[in-house]
Amino acid sequence: MHSRSYIQDQILPYQQSLASQLVTAVIILNAELTIVYANPAAEALLNKSLYRLYGISSEVIFANTSISTSRLKQLLTTGQEFTDSDIVVELNPHHRFTAEVTASSVEFNKRPHVLLELKQIDQQKQISLEVFQHQQWLAARDLIKGLAHEIKNPLGGLRGAAQLLGREVSNDQQEYTSMIIEQADRLTNLVDRLLGPNQLPQVQAQNIHGILEKVCKLVSYSNEKKVHLMRDYDPSLPAVECDQEKLQQAVLNIVNNAIQAIDESNTITLKTRIASNKTIYGKRIKLAVLISIIDNGPGIPNDIQDTLFYPMVSGRSNGTGLGLSISQTLINQHQGKLSCHSRPGHTEFTILLPLKPQVSKQQPLNQALLSEENKL
Repeated sequence: MHSRSYIQDQILPYQQSLASQLVTAVIILNAELTIVYANPAAEALLNKSLYRLYGISSEVIFANTSISTSRLKQLLTTGQEFTDSDIVVELNPHHRFTAEVTASSVEFNKRPHVLLELKQIDQQKQISLEVFQHQQWLAARDLIKGLAHEIKNPLGGLRGAAQLLGREVSNDQQEYTSMIIEQADRLTNLVDRLLGPNQLPQVQAQNIHGILEKVCKLVSYSNEKKVHLMRDYDPSLPAVECDQEKLQQAVLNIVNNAIQAIDESNTITLKTRIASNKTIYGKRIKLAVLISIIDNGPGIPNDIQDTLFYPMVSGRSNGTGLGLSISQTLINQHQGKLSCHSRPGHTEFTILLPLKPQVSKQQPLNQALLSEENKL
């Protein structure tokens, strides 16, 4: 049987190298709650080396989160560990992630320290949220279909009765029956708009930038605010199998919504990129085209972000709440995904369209088009 000292000598190399091999981010804070150690996983997660992290206060890492200085000091005093599962860490405007954080008390050199374990959960959270929102959207769409059927049937009977009645009354009374017919038609049109497009897309290989340029041209005719519209295109994108008119309408609805939400001092950017290994409602997609519509306006109110693509949901007092719902339907018909991330100063709608492996490359766009920043 081996002695205790022999076992300690044998396991020491494992103990010394273990933190460096973990995929979980590990950070150690001293009694003053400043960073004294971060393993390689933590360096990668925070996008900083240990030498740049050393001595940084925990307040910098966990600003505006539930992990406060007083809470960590209480941990040092009581030794009772805690876990928070939805901590948003934002070190700078370009580096933001959500993590599950476990904090526990440990002792080094006979002094109390705080051991933090961070596990990034953005992807799992995003997939769960997207699947939930998609299911809710499908449920809302089915509910509207049912209601539309129940509404359109009596409207058809009402309109037919008004037409028959119009033949029996005098000419000076026909304005009343005409009004009934007109209002019945108006309600029928509203119900049809709520249902959204019901024809399947007629897909062909399309130059995605040609579609976006048509959107820019259409917007230029109605852009009374003269909002700056900028392009950031990837000229190497392959052709995309899509319905040109439907995709154009989806993007146009989003751009028009952005214009209505911002003023002339803001800008809208149309951006295209190739995206690999993406997930669309739980299905892994190897290669996709990513279209981003980005503005630097006030952002979308938090209370409607989760239901933004539902019919009749709008952030404007005079909005119909149909534009984004129709865009969602059109993108879904292409087996794609429409999503949005918004905060004050940055709202980004992203469209993911799966690519088929055999598609051919497009000809590069005119270089002047790529560098142009149009004022529409």
